[in-house]
Amino acid sequence: MVQKDYYKVLGVSRKATEEEIKKTYRKLARKYHPDVNVGSKAAEARFKELSEAYEVLGDPEKRKEYDLFGFTGPQGEGPSSRYRREAPPGFEGYDFSFSRGGPGAGNVQDIFADLFGGARAARPTGPVKGQDVQYTMEISFDDAVKGLKTRINVNHDTLSVKIPPGVDTGSKVRVAGKGEPGINKGPRGDLYIITKVRAHPYFERKGDNIFLDVPITFAEAALGAKLRVPTPDGMTQLTIPPGTQSGQKLRLKGKGVPHLRGGGRGDQFVVIRVTVPRDLDARSEQLIRDLAQLTPEDPRSKLRW
Repeated sequence: MVQKDYYKVLGVSRKATEEEIKKTYRKLARKYHPDVNVGSKAAEARFKELSEAYEVLGDPEKRKEYDLFGFTGPQGEGPSSRYRREAPPGFEGYDFSFSRGGPGAGNVQDIFADLFGGARAARPTGPVKGQDVQYTMEISFDDAVKGLKTRINVNHDTLSVKIPPGVDTGSKVRVAGKGEPGINKGPRGDLYIITKVRAHPYFERKGDNIFLDVPITFAEAALGAKLRVPTPDGMTQLTIPPGTQSGQKLRLKGKGVPHLRGGGRGDQFVVIRVTVPRDLDARSEQLIRDLAQLTPEDPRSKLRW
């Protein structure tokens, strides 16, 4: 007898967990189910092959036996020839075989019940919408702010998708009708793209607002200055008022992230970081002492310690 590699049939590794095997089988069984592929002999054969593989790998005892010997039961018998069980209602004509009293008996029937939402695995009588599909997409910070059009591969299909401006990590973008096929001419499910946004080297996002740390000199903070700073739209000029303090936030209105639902954008806040000069020479030190005498101010005078 030619032995089959059931792991290869299901497309899972030999280290796959029971849950991974079950999840894979559910997905493939729905895809190749005869009601989804009416009249297709190839799909019917694939469906039977998948069910045979799952009947072994979905049962811990059978799987252990299969891993040891490459088959279940006495040599020369395949998993489908030991004990035969009546096919689930609505699946007459398909081959379903089970070990006598094994803990996994009924695995395939249980899966069918889950697929079609009933206590028994009866063939659906009306249209059933296909399952929704989730797809995780990693995008750059700039693409999250500006949006993008790209192509992705889902279930062996290449799709053109549009990610709107304003998405964040965990956002769901719905693509209607691009999920699993329906049953009995039911509509296809939907595709949900889950976005994961990569961190930016110097922008920090909080909601739809963006924060940017900008270092300035002591002289720029004291006397004021005009600087060019980056925004998601490019460089822009920022005015530093005289007397600006370290940690002070200067607002650039409308330079944040577009609101995902509704018009408008968040703001960008420039957080000022005043740098203190180091390695002063004697003349510079004296100038600072002179300045301190000219502007006698105690910044701690209002603190109640």
